[in-house]
Amino acid sequence: MPSTAPAILNALTNNVATLRDIRRGIEKESLRINALGELAKTPHPAALGSALTHPRITTDFSEALLEFITPVSTDIDTTLNQLTDIHRLVYASLEGELLWPGSMPCLLGPDDEIPVAQYGSSNVARMKTLYRLGLGRRYGRRMQTIAGIHYNFSVPDSLWQWLADAKGRQADQDFKTESYFGLIRNFRRYSWLLIYLFGAAPAVCSCFLEGKTNGLQTLKKGTLYHPYGTSLRMGDLGYQSDAQSNLSICYNTLDNYIRTLKKAIVTPHADYMQIPASEQLSAGLLQIENEFYSPIRPKRVTASGQTPLGALKQGGVEYIEVRCIDVNPETPIGITREQIQFLDAFLLFCLLADSPVCNESVYAEIGANLHKVVDQGRQPGLTLSNHGEDVALADWAQSILDGVSNTAQALDSAHSSDSYQQIVEQMRAVVQEPETTPSAKLLTILRDRDLSYFDYMMQRAREQAAYYANKPLSPSELQATRQTGEESLAQQREAENADAIDFDQYLSDYYRQYDLL
Repeated sequence: MPSTAPAILNALTNNVATLRDIRRGIEKESLRINALGELAKTPHPAALGSALTHPRITTDFSEALLEFITPVSTDIDTTLNQLTDIHRLVYASLEGELLWPGSMPCLLGPDDEIPVAQYGSSNVARMKTLYRLGLGRRYGRRMQTIAGIHYNFSVPDSLWQWLADAKGRQADQDFKTESYFGLIRNFRRYSWLLIYLFGAAPAVCSCFLEGKTNGLQTLKKGTLYHPYGTSLRMGDLGYQSDAQSNLSICYNTLDNYIRTLKKAIVTPHADYMQIPASEQLSAGLLQIENEFYSPIRPKRVTASGQTPLGALKQGGVEYIEVRCIDVNPETPIGITREQIQFLDAFLLFCLLADSPVCNESVYAEIGANLHKVVDQGRQPGLTLSNHGEDVALADWAQSILDGVSNTAQALDSAHSSDSYQQIVEQMRAVVQEPETTPSAKLLTILRDRDLSYFDYMMQRAREQAAYYANKPLSPSELQATRQTGEESLAQQREAENADAIDFDQYLSDYYRQYDLL
């Protein structure tokens, strides 16, 4: 396993104050359901304003798939409180509906009855909906109802400065971008550990796979599962496709990343050329960058109408987005403080550890390890491949946790606590006792209580609704909520009135940006 250079660790230990300024944000997806546990067919709640322009609440693929967005913060408790407040706002606006508490979806009807998200009549709104129509045609709408947690992470300039000093480099944007890609390569090598530790989706309602072949077993009527599975969302049942199976995106440099991802966007795919233009953005293997389903992405805030690759080319990597975290059904906001702390220590380890460049064989090994943990992660004696050599998952996990323990110690020093190291020790115990993983606990509940996946998730949905019913908005919060919603609707109208070109020209101009890369 790549090691962390002693000089880097020493620099970290001597500059712990800067670790208090790590920036983070959370995007959490939740399906709206009716009282029967069926996917809601109702429009986006009017009280939540515009899904196009609201700063905290939008929709993902479906009109029923809400997405909650916290502001960037350097304080974990602030982030957790903000996510809680967004939930309070939403529950106050649902009018009898509930939020589904898991990643794998609720009761789904026919594919064509799953409503695609709508954002208005502006060019940018029409592009967002057309992109989603294309996803539905390419992968099926059911797959797009899967929910997850996206964790955004960046480190402050002060940390970049001491890291550059320790490596004898200039703390410029090129150094930051290069270092973030090093983090990404390490994350991809070791992200199977997060799937093992935090995977909370080992089962699914059978309606999700109606008419499709699968390798799952029946736990009880209406529930399919992998006996040793961790996160069906991250496997073949989730964000996967035959078309993308041979897609190889390179993370060795920013230029490599842009070149390989651009090629997938501008190269037509034979199957997709059969889809009408009115039902997708383009016939490319990928319509846009977001269609590439990676467990982690390099990101930069984009201007309106700007491509993500164009923003990265112009300004470099600003932050990274972790996309492999399941919604945790055992907490009302879908993620815990302990998970966030472990993610911070894990990502900091990935940033600081040596990160050799990858080739095709390494990428294949990374993918095989990830899928093995998705399907069999808790199987006794499971082995993974590390540079072509079989290694026990439990042994490799403990070795990775040795490195994470170092960054946890530095984070504890920065925050005058011992909680980060305690969490790493808790994760060591989870590695030794697979039955304590979230995925195993969920299956134990279903067996012991003789419940289907649907029955248990409905119990949790009602319990979480009751939890938020006891946290109503105050009059001032309600007024602020209404004002934000009204302002977002006004901004949507402004966008619709500001369009100076027709949609075809807007789309042509958008895709012309890829030629400039």
